[in-house]
Amino acid sequence: MAHPLDLDLLRSFVTVVECRSLSAAAPRIGRSQSAVSMQIQRLEESVGRPLLVRHPRSVVPTPAGADFLVQARRLLHVSDEVWASVTQPEERGCVRLGVPDDYAGFLLPPILSHVAAHHPLVTVELVCEPSVRLVPAIAAGRIDLAIVTRLPEQPYPVLRREPLVWVASRAHEAWRRDPLPVALFEPGCAARSGVLHALSEAGRPYRCACFSAGLPGLVAAVQAGLAVAALARCSVPPSIDIIGEAEAMPPLDHLEFSLLRSHAADGAAVECMDDFLRANLALIAL
Repeated sequence: MAHPLDLDLLRSFVTVVECRSLSAAAPRIGRSQSAVSMQIQRLEESVGRPLLVRHPRSVVPTPAGADFLVQARRLLHVSDEVWASVTQPEERGCVRLGVPDDYAGFLLPPILSHVAAHHPLVTVELVCEPSVRLVPAIAAGRIDLAIVTRLPEQPYPVLRREPLVWVASRAHEAWRRDPLPVALFEPGCAARSGVLHALSEAGRPYRCACFSAGLPGLVAAVQAGLAVAALARCSVPPSIDIIGEAEAMPPLDHLEFSLLRSHAADGAAVECMDDFLRANLALIAL
């Protein structure tokens, strides 16, 4: 008879894969890094094959681990649905959550993983738009909660600070041009304001070579060598490089993340999401 799989071990395995490191997964699991490592070892011994490849700064699934991940998520989802149907029948409903699209790939996986694990009967409606559009959407009650980048004049509490970094294509070295070609987000964006302030303070001549409301447009401009840009460090894709002092780029201030809630938003589902984000937004790591 096959031994039953330990759901705690499965959950730890899934979290490690999502975080891409044991150290980043440990706070989410609520255990030390060494304890998480022991859990993964126990799971690998249980299934009889390695599930993760450990690199110096990251871990990735083995081919067997990638297949196992699909089934582990399925088992956890079924378990959580059964548990929630008995113990949390009141946590139903829909949460309309706004997240800037340049943070969505970084922030949403752990957020949605938490919902799936702890509130599987809750529906999440995602609105991925720039902060400049999410703020009025909150005020109008079109969405319940929104993670936004706070502008200096906005009085919102800061829940997380994220480095703003210069990015460029090494193949084109756009940072060597004069005036500096820059790709910018649309007016009203905190990253755009940070770029213009840094260049003004440094007295660096520049020109706007491209502007876009979303991340894909800026990344495309940088990849093509049209311009440099500034992105939240968590948003930098592997296809472009972070540059800085060595390339004579001026320092940039951090971006500040805030969580907004509509006055019209209520219900158990919204409360659960609000509580989780306020407690964990600063802890979500690569």
